[in-house]
Amino acid sequence: STPFPSRKYFSTFLIFFFLTAKYPEIKSLMKPDSNLIWIIIMMVLTQLVAFYLVKDLDWKWVIFWAYVFGSCINHSMTLAIHEISHNFAFGHHKALWNRWFGMFANLPIGVPYSISFKRYHMDHHRYLGADGIDVDIPTDFEGWFFCTTFRKFLWVILQPLFYAFRPLLINPKPISHLEIINTVAQITFDIIVYYIFGIKSLVYMLAASLLGLGLHPISGHFIAEHYMFLKGHETYSYYGPLNLLTFNVGYHNEHHDFPNVPGKNLPLVRKIAAEYYDNLPQYNSWVRVLYDFVMDDTISPYSRMKRHPKGKEILE
Repeated sequence: STPFPSRKYFSTFLIFFFLTAKYPEIKSLMKPDSNLIWIIIMMVLTQLVAFYLVKDLDWKWVIFWAYVFGSCINHSMTLAIHEISHNFAFGHHKALWNRWFGMFANLPIGVPYSISFKRYHMDHHRYLGADGIDVDIPTDFEGWFFCTTFRKFLWVILQPLFYAFRPLLINPKPISHLEIINTVAQITFDIIVYYIFGIKSLVYMLAASLLGLGLHPISGHFIAEHYMFLKGHETYSYYGPLNLLTFNVGYHNEHHDFPNVPGKNLPLVRKIAAEYYDNLPQYNSWVRVLYDFVMDDTISPYSRMKRHPKGKEILE
């Protein structure tokens, strides 16, 4: 049989062509997932119901439910937006429909995110690890300062803030008209939530996003995806149960090899090419990833593969 290319030496572009030549049936999985539309609508409605239910609770219960329930919905929604950024809701031929739907999915998160994420995420796929381009790479300050157990623990808690402000420092882009619309729509929605439900519902919404993207089991995927726990291995997959809440984002090797395959079909990619993916380093617990990251002195925000840009990159 033909030997499989090593991820250490071959780009995902070459792996894509190798695997589609060996397993042409993978190409049939490259199609939109219309189920996303109904799932996301139900998630938005679920948070609207939650806004109503928490509006008269004591503050301690508002924060409790924001962490226990709302955080799962809102973190899951950021990964739904990830799916939408790849045009999986309506397909590539209706790209603008995906942008509008992304703004709708953005509403219960409380902070404008969808349009900007799309722009930076495409750079992440095209130029993984490129210094000054891929804003998934921590800054030099993060690597230098968050190097002890306590500081790394603090860094995990503050991850949503670093992900929000890092692009402005590493790779600032001109503001697009869609980003302005995204921002105006989001602020309008937040005002409506405050006017109809009150301050507790607004705090619940924002706390759910901040807590859900910080010290939370699902947030293990931020570190699991590309931090080099094993030297030379840049991308890792996770095959645990939290994939059910995250649109299979844990299938991350599969996702980077086949970014045109929606999350629903990524387990099929692994099944088809099992002799390739089953032999790669993998995780089955995001909680363990977070624990190891904080406690292992050899791992820090510096534990990423960084590449120097070639000067010919075409940015989103």
